[in-house]
Amino acid sequence: MGFKSIDEILKFAVDREKEAVEFYSSLSKEATRPALKDVFKKFSEEEEKHVTLISDIAGNKDKIDSYEFKNIPDLKISDYMVETDYEKGMPLPEILKIAMKKEENSVKLYRDLGNKTDNEDAKKLFKLLVQEEQKHKLALETMFDDDLAAGEG
Repeated sequence: MGFKSIDEILKFAVDREKEAVEFYSSLSKEATRPALKDVFKKFSEEEEKHVTLISDIAGNKDKIDSYEFKNIPDLKISDYMVETDYEKGMPLPEILKIAMKKEENSVKLYRDLGNKTDNEDAKKLFKLLVQEEQKHKLALETMFDDDLAAGEG
């Protein structure tokens, strides 16, 4: 990825977030369990908020500056999975694997983008996005682990 400006970096990030919105929105529509519909709908809405944050850093400066950073645990479940493509009708564990991998890749992407810019506002935004994607990854890994445990019980 060779970016020539902060605007190119931000456009790339917006495009990635829009892809995530579409992914989770489609999963929400296809989910058969109400709890899953809600989870994927919530993820879609959160990714949409990321689009807004990235699209207008200046307008969201107060929100970005007031963000509280916390240590998010990493269960590292997705670290041992290979990327696969989503297919309609996949079983839940396979869907969760794909979603976990997407979140893992987003964490890596935003870390990399944060390291490639000297713009302090952009650095803070990418750090915020890293944490938000880490939260999603943790939630998905927990769901996967719980689903696996329920299947074995």
